[in-house]
Amino acid sequence: MNPVAFEVFGIGIRWYGILIAAAMLIGSVYTIREGKKLGYSEDHLLDLILVVLVSAIVGARLWYVAFNLSYYLSDPSEIINLRGGGLAIHGGVVFGIIAGYFVTRWRRLDFFKMADVIAPVLALGQAIGRWGNFANQEAHGGPTALPWGIMIDGVKVHPTFLYESLWNLALFAFLMTYKKRKPFDGALMFLYLIVYSVGRFWIEGLRTDSLMVGPFRTAQVTSLIMIAVGAAAWRWRSNRSKS
Repeated sequence: MNPVAFEVFGIGIRWYGILIAAAMLIGSVYTIREGKKLGYSEDHLLDLILVVLVSAIVGARLWYVAFNLSYYLSDPSEIINLRGGGLAIHGGVVFGIIAGYFVTRWRRLDFFKMADVIAPVLALGQAIGRWGNFANQEAHGGPTALPWGIMIDGVKVHPTFLYESLWNLALFAFLMTYKKRKPFDGALMFLYLIVYSVGRFWIEGLRTDSLMVGPFRTAQVTSLIMIAVGAAAWRWRSNRSKS
């Protein structure tokens, strides 16, 4: 598959960028709609969306650069070359949550209510965005004889992008179903952190292009931390809601 969908004035527009933009648009429309139901103004919601999206992109890039530091220190100009690839979703999630916390305080929005609005479409956006990896022929696993393997450079490999896309799609469906009976505000975001991270830990073990921190896969270490944070936050909020 050609990673370039079409060209505009000689500049290639990649499927990866189109899919990420589509995911952001869907998430933004949903966030505004649900935020209005909570009584928040569209202007304040747009502030939240803009800052979170920009922070997520910057965070995803910085995360990737941080764990490929020797390469980027040898050629610092490549740090801002997003067209050359290199975004790490964990950095986007971490920076996006931090930015969201400060914007909600600034605009007097309820952080946990808005986190629950964003959590399901965050999972959906990741499900959509992973297909950009298919277009780029990247983020795949090692060799496999399974019938659903895909051919990359003449070798049948695990389609780990597909595994994660399906996992995130199932997580989206679960969160959308569970939101009507969530026990407290923040529950959907905490469940997202736990469930997404469980799947990512397993899937990352199949990949051949993992970022590394010493002998460990960065995404697996981060997933374990997110599971612990999500579980601890769940217990904290649950205890507060009962008191």
